[in-house]
Amino acid sequence: MKFSAAFVSVALAALAAAQANNTELGVEAIEAHFSNAGIVPSLLASFDPVGVLSLSYSGVGDISPGQSLTKDQVGPTPVLAVTPANSTVQLTGNFTLVMADAGPVGTDETAGQTRHWLVNGVTLTGSSPLNVSTSAGVAITDYAGPAPAAGSGAHRYVILLYTQPDNFTAPDGLDTPNVGVSVFNLADYVQSSNLGSIVAGTYITVEEGTASVTPSATSAVVTSTLPAAHSSSASSTAPPSPSTSGTTANKSNGAGSVVTPLSSVFVAALFGLGFVFF
Repeated sequence: MKFSAAFVSVALAALAAAQANNTELGVEAIEAHFSNAGIVPSLLASFDPVGVLSLSYSGVGDISPGQSLTKDQVGPTPVLAVTPANSTVQLTGNFTLVMADAGPVGTDETAGQTRHWLVNGVTLTGSSPLNVSTSAGVAITDYAGPAPAAGSGAHRYVILLYTQPDNFTAPDGLDTPNVGVSVFNLADYVQSSNLGSIVAGTYITVEEGTASVTPSATSAVVTSTLPAAHSSSASSTAPPSPSTSGTTANKSNGAGSVVTPLSSVFVAALFGLGFVFF
């Protein structure tokens, strides 16, 4: 198989375009997830991420938004990474990482949320995707795996990365390390500390036992209906498959559907440009 320099250049450009479309689709998908799961507007008044937050647990692997996990699976501290939505998104400086229990769908969030993770001074390292590093940050509350009460339903654990501006000031009681898991109000914390906008976010669900109440209804996210799916289909021979994730390539997501692998988009783009392998 022989490749000319022009062939490789065009091929790489096609792959880069496919990757950009896939990330934009991922951003739109997680926005839809947060809305459909009631996280917006119940917990967050709005959610306009500028990147995709990937979440991985040891022994489980990459997690799809809203994926149901057991208490044992979410015990270890997860690994996080952020992929900017496009080349214009520059993520520098410090960030704040928070994980809060938003409870089952329909929970009254004005009563506050249980804080499972809060780190200030988080940094992003490496190239896209950017690794979320807490090593140099101030761990107000170290990661504590979700452990919902038995029979209380499927709790939504929301992980968010906020920009942390220079005028950030942690409120009293949450301004020193090693504060245990406790209830706080996420919206009040964000406002009082002058946190910036949300960079990216995702969520998981954990349930212990059988719920004693019927949760509020939610609907699945079908990525093929999102605007970015239409633009990405122009560089592929087939439209995206219905999915509840839109961010995980070549593997099943929580709904059992599969997102088109980037390698397939790459090959399709090459044939679409008239290249012949020999």
